[in-house]
Amino acid sequence: MDEEPELSINGFAERFELQGRGDALLYLISPQEVGGDFPDRLRAALGGGPVAAFQLRVKGVDQHALAKLAEPLQRICADHEVAFIVNDDMSLAKRIGADGVHLGQEDGDPREARALLGPNAQIGVTCHDSRHLAMEAGEAGADYVAFGAFYPTLTKPVKHVPEPEILGWWATLFEIPSVAIGGITPDNGGALVKAGADFLAVSGAVWNAADPAAMVSAFQPLLKRG
Repeated sequence: MDEEPELSINGFAERFELQGRGDALLYLISPQEVGGDFPDRLRAALGGGPVAAFQLRVKGVDQHALAKLAEPLQRICADHEVAFIVNDDMSLAKRIGADGVHLGQEDGDPREARALLGPNAQIGVTCHDSRHLAMEAGEAGADYVAFGAFYPTLTKPVKHVPEPEILGWWATLFEIPSVAIGGITPDNGGALVKAGADFLAVSGAVWNAADPAAMVSAFQPLLKRG
């Protein structure tokens, strides 16, 4: 791209009152196993402090089974006014009436997701460490862009490790919010908020903890920009 596009603030930012780039918010990503006692752990985690969104990220499960697993989790999120986002699968998001979908680079175009899910759906796009991919996602109508993995993580193989400066670059030029992802803990997340992240996406730090609510609470002070 020769010119940087004009990107305007949109649904995700408006929904969570990020105008003016206030404090950052927490964005939880599920573990692989979401059956058993996981609904209780999710309910407990959401009681630990404000959470903006929860992403259902489960691999290798057929859509029918995953829709059944999603049902109690979606209900818990609705009770706590937390956006319920489906990873990768826009058709599943449509099927269960999710609040939105998060697309990897191989999972389809945001325009396609918008046409399928409607104007109020929250559509996020993984942009790794690429400014170019982030600008393309914004131009295609994404509601947020996700950069990472910033730190080592066991959640998925790490191929791209951006510098935190990419968050500041994005925040300076564009109003669409950014999500920082990858190995984020209460010990390292504060630096990403200071760099410009609007959301901290967290998985293992919360779900591997004995007390998910206490871990969510531990993140809250890091989200303050002051």
